[in-house]
Amino acid sequence: MSRDARWQALLELLVERGRLDVEEAAGALSVSAATIRRDLDQLAEQQMLVRTRGGAVVHGVSYELPLRYKSARNASEKQRVAKAVAELIAPGEAVGLTGGTTTTEVARSLAVRGDLGSGSPALTIVTNALNIANELAVRPQFKIVVTGGVALPQSYELIGPLADGVLSQITLDVAVLGVVAFDVTHGAAAHDEAEAAINRLLCERAERVVVAADSSKLGGRAFARICGVEQVDTLVTDAGADGETVRRFEEAGVRVLTV
Repeated sequence: MSRDARWQALLELLVERGRLDVEEAAGALSVSAATIRRDLDQLAEQQMLVRTRGGAVVHGVSYELPLRYKSARNASEKQRVAKAVAELIAPGEAVGLTGGTTTTEVARSLAVRGDLGSGSPALTIVTNALNIANELAVRPQFKIVVTGGVALPQSYELIGPLADGVLSQITLDVAVLGVVAFDVTHGAAAHDEAEAAINRLLCERAERVVVAADSSKLGGRAFARICGVEQVDTLVTDAGADGETVRRFEEAGVRVLTV
């Protein structure tokens, strides 16, 4: 197991359990206790966990894995979902992209679409995600608009009232939402209320709203509501989605595409 894979596994175990013992982690990952101690020390130096005697605890009450360590979760499903979402976008449209691993894959799928290789612009991308803006800024055929705000180190997203000034002055053809959870009753949600507020503004400025979510995100709920199910036009998810869950979304008026 590579160091990055081991770190990701350690962080996921820590998020799941809240506290991690060195011997317990060594057994779960089939490595030595010395390796785990070294890993925990290095992760603590990056302020990604708090080192304790004999183990570690999560860093703060609102701990969330940084984006670079979440990207490998359900990677193939996210890439299939992203490609399908990208195909829903027409040349010349103005597209809002929230932050997150799936929307990052949407941006990458848009970047390699042959019919978007030229244009003036081929697409206008509005995003509050610094990593997405960074990846697409090198594509001269795309017009990139970045909201203002304060950067979240975990997700590279800009949040806060500075974004309101930009978003209140624009209209979008489509907003693509990455979510922590999407449920017929509770709607689309995120972990952070400030992140959810920016995503909600993107939805309000868009003609249509697409939720891009692998099946693990469906049927759950999270702390901060982005929007109700009635505001979502299309859900793109993977073929692992439960049939009953898909049926309930369709009955609520959401077009569901499974890939």
